[in-house]
Amino acid sequence: MTHPLPPMPRTIGSVNWIGLWTLYAREVWRFVKVHQQTIWAPVVTTLLFYAVFALALGGAVRTVGTVPYMEFLAPGLIMMALAQNAFANTSSSVVISKVQGNIVDILMPPLSPMEFVAGFVLGGVTRGLVVGLVTAVAIALFVPVHVAHPFFVVYHAVMAASLLALLGFIGGVWSEKFDHIAAVTNFVVTPLSFLSGTFYSVENLPTPFWWVAHFDPFFYMIDGFRYGFIGRSDGTLGVGVAVMLGINVALWWLAWRMVRSGYKLKA
Repeated sequence: MTHPLPPMPRTIGSVNWIGLWTLYAREVWRFVKVHQQTIWAPVVTTLLFYAVFALALGGAVRTVGTVPYMEFLAPGLIMMALAQNAFANTSSSVVISKVQGNIVDILMPPLSPMEFVAGFVLGGVTRGLVVGLVTAVAIALFVPVHVAHPFFVVYHAVMAASLLALLGFIGGVWSEKFDHIAAVTNFVVTPLSFLSGTFYSVENLPTPFWWVAHFDPFFYMIDGFRYGFIGRSDGTLGVGVAVMLGINVALWWLAWRMVRSGYKLKA
């Protein structure tokens, strides 16, 4: 009579794929199960922004260069919906886990600092991309949405979602309560969003504000994304591609250092 072998310890290679997938799936399921709040509500809000601008024009045909203003505006609104929801997903997840005290349940499994960061951030990126895609489909019902350069659309969508998800993760780790992450939203994310050229062309700004806009990383994610749709940009595309890559690498490193050192995560 043969006896079953006793349970054996699982061998984990250089990457804990099961642990990483489990954390990522947790983050995705977290926003999917309340999709009315996390997906559909942002789409409705974006359409309300679009309606306000359409009504403000009162039927007048205005252009930015040779592009009708509403077609110029649409990519910016899509990008802001995408980016803000990537930020909201990671920041709220980390802060809630810390406030409720169950962050230890995520710290205890055999996840490396990079796997820990990646699980949260990829969940935020997924929510951002889903909201961006649904928003684009909704806006396409009211204004023509054409993709002129697919590479720039995909590249800047992924990079922007990663940037805001990382910023949300870092802000969540730094925050000790919901007021702190609200401060990050109000004093960092919102000002950078409004200075990015979402609602206007930065070429029309006075010289001092033109320079301010070009030091805003959000400007490059909006500008490159918009170029992918309408074929028009206010900045240098190569610089934008490099800036987005560089900032994401720097934020990944910072997030990794914070988790590795246990900053505000471990007693």
